[in-house]
Amino acid sequence: MKLAFLFLSFIAFTSLSQEKTTDAKSQGILDKVSTKMKDYKSFYIEFSASVKNSASGVNESEIGKGWVKGNKFYASYGDNTIICNGTKTWTVVKEEKSVYESDASSNDDESINPKKLMTIWETGFKNKYEKEENLNDEKVHVIYLYPKNPAKVDYHTIILYISKTDLELKKAIMKAKDGTAMTYSLTKFTPNSSVEDSKFVFDTKKYPGYTVIKD
Repeated sequence: MKLAFLFLSFIAFTSLSQEKTTDAKSQGILDKVSTKMKDYKSFYIEFSASVKNSASGVNESEIGKGWVKGNKFYASYGDNTIICNGTKTWTVVKEEKSVYESDASSNDDESINPKKLMTIWETGFKNKYEKEENLNDEKVHVIYLYPKNPAKVDYHTIILYISKTDLELKKAIMKAKDGTAMTYSLTKFTPNSSVEDSKFVFDTKKYPGYTVIKD
C-alpha cells in the first residue's frame, strides 16, 4: 500500500459537497480554526502518518512536512514530493523516477496543498461534537466527521482532535470501510514562517533521469 498516496487521496475527497452541518458546537469550533488558518500568510508543518489494518497485516508509517505561502506550496510525504508555484503542480514519485505535471487551477480540488491538511473539514462533511479529552497532556476537542456522499468515498468516519487552547488541528484519524485506520499527527506547526519563493520552483536539474509526464 502506498501510504503517501492513500493520504493524498484522503485529502482530495474533502471537496465532494458543500452542505451545511447541523451541529452548532462543532461547527463553531471548526469555523474558528478555519478563520485562524486563513489569516496566516505562510506556515510550516511537520507530521507523522500511519496506516494499520489488522486483517491484511498492513502497518506502515511515514513522516511529512510542508511549506505554504499564499497559493504556493511544497510538501513531502515519504519519498514523494509535491511542488506548486500557484500555476503548475509537480508530483515527484521517487520509486517510479517520474514527475507528473498538471495545471494547478484546473485540478485545485485534488491538489495536495498542506493547508488542506489543516482544514480538511471545510467541505464534504457532516460534523458532530463528541467530547473533550486529554491528548499529550493537552485539552482537545474531539469532533467526528461523516462524509455526506458515503457511496463515493472509501471511509466512513474521520475523527479530529483540536487543541482547546490553540484552536489548531493536532490529530486526525480516518476509518476506512475495509477496516483500515489512518492516523495523522501534527508534530510541529510554525505560522507565518519565512520561506523563499525559490522553494516553490520545480527544477529539472534536481531530478536527473526522471520522466516528466504532463497532464
